[in-house]
Amino acid sequence: MADRHREAPAADPHEQVRQLEARVAELEASERKLATERGILRKAAKYFAGETNW
Repeated sequence: MADRHREAPAADPHEQVRQLEARVAELEASERKLATERGILRKAAKYFAGETNW
């Protein structure tokens, strides 16, 4: 999956910056998604921990 995001290094420094900015944006979006999912899982775990009657 990580290789999917790899582009050949650009010779032009401006193009390298553009590629890096695009990658940072991807990683930030992924981090937001993971944080949301982690929050949902924590709430679910807390809910189900309260539901168990062992």
